[in-house]
Amino acid sequence: MYKQTLDFIKSQFPSQEFIPLHEPRFNGNEKKYLIDCIDSTFVSSVGKYVDDFEKKLADYTGAKYAVACVNGTAALHMAMIVGGVQKNDIVITQPLSFIATCNAIAYIGASHLFIDVDLDTLGLSPDKLKSYLTEFAVKKSDGYSYHITTGQKIAAVIPMHTFGHPCRIDELATICDYYNISLIEDAAESIGSWYKNKHTGTFGKVGTFSFNGNKTITSGGGGAIVTNDEALAKRAKYLTTQAKVPHRWDFVHEEIGYNYRMPNINAALMVAQLEQLDGFLKSKRELAALYQSHFAGTDIQFVNEPEHSRSNYWLCAILLKDKNTRDEFLQYTNDNGVMTRPVWRLMNKLIMFKDAMHGNLDNSELIENRLVNIPSSVRI
Repeated sequence: MYKQTLDFIKSQFPSQEFIPLHEPRFNGNEKKYLIDCIDSTFVSSVGKYVDDFEKKLADYTGAKYAVACVNGTAALHMAMIVGGVQKNDIVITQPLSFIATCNAIAYIGASHLFIDVDLDTLGLSPDKLKSYLTEFAVKKSDGYSYHITTGQKIAAVIPMHTFGHPCRIDELATICDYYNISLIEDAAESIGSWYKNKHTGTFGKVGTFSFNGNKTITSGGGGAIVTNDEALAKRAKYLTTQAKVPHRWDFVHEEIGYNYRMPNINAALMVAQLEQLDGFLKSKRELAALYQSHFAGTDIQFVNEPEHSRSNYWLCAILLKDKNTRDEFLQYTNDNGVMTRPVWRLMNKLIMFKDAMHGNLDNSELIENRLVNIPSSVRI
């Protein structure tokens, strides 16, 4: 089966000796817009492409506002700041996640609390979140919820739409509303993914995206915040530009700011990439369907989009029988010119977060031992 799968993957990416997990495609107006940007001399954080990208991203996702950031981690950090998370607060997230989510929480000085994922979505489980909060959260007279053991305020829940597959974000939103906890969506991997006909990143107080070089669309780096809250969007834009008060020549800064704005030269790439997004998504979904057909009836399970979802299939994934089988598959494919990767090591197992609070994590453990990502690039 490994040989058949290797041959099948190679047949989808012919004429490539080495097949990476996900590589960018620059087939549109990227060079044209870059040259225009360079000729304008506005290559830093001010320029027409930044404004154009923010408007186009907001329009595409259905959000009222978008704020471009230098990368997805910076976007997450800023989302928590404007979302009201403070030092020593608790932030709930999933252990099955990329390190950026937890790093951004650490930048705030907040405490991590890990809740398990659902097997079908790979995202934070509403049922397990509700169960944990029922046992450990109390709502006080100030309207906020606190952890009954530590006394800390539970300030935010940050679910991730893993590999582009939407989690049950509407149910999470309902729970967060009840407990008055900010819902901040880590939609880093899910540009072009929809849940119940609504784009990921637009269900909570604020959502964030990443446009790193391995994402569906990319500017090399890059990230963004989306929100329907005008005041929040204005504050995010203000803080990401060093908290500088607008003035024709004077330098006035009224609080600590951050150098988190996306440069215009990166935004030029993003405008060109957004123009091609629908075509990229079509190609990726076609590849996912071919993978699904290939693995049907075998001992290898292809990870399909969850119910009520339309996934971008950023990284296609399969589930092997157990950890030993997973490791055999990883060894065989990588030895033979096809890049495959296991899912991230669970965050609660990393030395920085080993003492963090968590609930039962059986689903996350199962996925960690069995899941492998396979090549998922847009096919030319």
